[in-house]
Amino acid sequence: MSRDYEIGMLWVEGALSYVEVLCAQSFLDAGHHVKLYHYKDVQNVPDGVELVHGDNVLKIDRFIQHGRTGSFALFSDVFRYHLLQQNDRMIWADLDAYCVKPFESETGHFFGWESERHINGGVLGLPPDSDALGQLLEMTEDEFGIPEWASDEEKARLQKLKDDGKPIHVGEMAWGVWGPHAVTHYLQKTGEAKYALPVEGLYPVGFRQRRQLMQPRLRDKVEAVVTPDTYSIHFYGRRVREFLSNRGGLPGDGSYMDMLLKKHKIDTDAAPVMSREEKAAMQATKEKAKPEAPKANPVPRAVTGKGGENLTDLADRYGSDKGSIKHRYTELYHMLFHPYRGRKISFLEMGLLIGGPEHGIDKDRETTDAPSVRMWLEYFPKAHVHGLDVSDFSWFKHDRFTFHRCDMDNRPEIARAIKEVTPAPTIVVDDASHASHHQQNAFLEIFPRLESGGLYVIEDLRWQPKPYEQPGITKTAELFRSWLDHREFRHSDPAIAAEFNALSEDISGCIIEPVRFQKGRKDQVAVIHKR
Repeated sequence: MSRDYEIGMLWVEGALSYVEVLCAQSFLDAGHHVKLYHYKDVQNVPDGVELVHGDNVLKIDRFIQHGRTGSFALFSDVFRYHLLQQNDRMIWADLDAYCVKPFESETGHFFGWESERHINGGVLGLPPDSDALGQLLEMTEDEFGIPEWASDEEKARLQKLKDDGKPIHVGEMAWGVWGPHAVTHYLQKTGEAKYALPVEGLYPVGFRQRRQLMQPRLRDKVEAVVTPDTYSIHFYGRRVREFLSNRGGLPGDGSYMDMLLKKHKIDTDAAPVMSREEKAAMQATKEKAKPEAPKANPVPRAVTGKGGENLTDLADRYGSDKGSIKHRYTELYHMLFHPYRGRKISFLEMGLLIGGPEHGIDKDRETTDAPSVRMWLEYFPKAHVHGLDVSDFSWFKHDRFTFHRCDMDNRPEIARAIKEVTPAPTIVVDDASHASHHQQNAFLEIFPRLESGGLYVIEDLRWQPKPYEQPGITKTAELFRSWLDHREFRHSDPAIAAEFNALSEDISGCIIEPVRFQKGRKDQVAVIHKR
């Protein structure tokens, strides 16, 4: 009986929107027992769903993200393969899969064609002893492996890079490399593709037709492709949520999705669909609501090791994303900055708190903490710390701190602000908007003022905010890579290239480190040393 099959789902952390609530509820209403695996707190989970910590299946140290998007889809791919291998009579379902009728299988195989070319793994049932499942698990053990299904030309290219010591990490490969592409290949290789349901079984509404689900006038088109043989409808979660957030947060009245929400009695107000900007604003509000970090004479936590509390320890204590919880920049900084720790230097940081205009939040937002400033003041007990931000941090009072309000989109403002930093800075950290031209504006204005022998750091090279990034501009990582490779700055704008090349003789060296210092990941942080 189909009701003997449990449904396994994953939501790493955070609030479910009504789209995910609807999908989870649909399986409950179809008679399935649903297990929702998670790693941190989740909200808006329907009554009847069993919450299970993901470490029971796969430890958190196996987290892998897609380099271009930052998505957890790669980790989700690995997670579902381990889940199926560990559980008999379990079928995996993405949280954007809606259950039309109970899932059933005589062999444990349950999956379907999404198109003429691909079997999608958004709904996936495989018996634990499946040959295809074993090969999928084996494949995911090598994060730099060359896909079997790649063309001969692509295999040769990837092999040469590997031989040259520059292997391509799975996070930098094409979207779906460990998902639909791998699932299709291994099911066909082992002959298990014969169990695949036709398109109408699990993916009757294709990716390109997804908006029909939310448009009343196109409801008949959806109803025409959902047949008695349809088990599930895929909602293509992230894209559908983006569409909904751009049209007021709700599907059209009378649309197919609206009909399903009413059928399952889903309270859309209790689990709203939010845009990325709204999520960022909510996260900023949560951060403000957290108990404020100690502002004076903080009591050090117990730290083992001969060196005592280092910069990463301070970052974690003050809640800075530069520490071990997220970017791990402080591991590099401690090695570079420690010789300056007891000196009376001038230190400048641009960008003092996450959640500014680059995330869609008004520059005049209320700011209530500056975790990295507190960290720097403690790490450099003799330094004068200067902070530069487009939002107001003038409320932060310390006899060794000076705030300068400045818009990184305005070069004259940057020039004005750096003149106020006295004496000349010894260390500069750019953690501002991360837009390429903002980073480059700042470097051109500030590097000439940097003390001889000083260090200039540019963070978050892999991510640029869409509201600010200029089309066609040379990325900052690429710009400094050109200097490393050719001792010449190459830029899409010849005038900018000329300005950078005029500073070249003052650069004694540059290092560029990848995300979390892991080989094969995208460039993430640059450190430039001044002669």
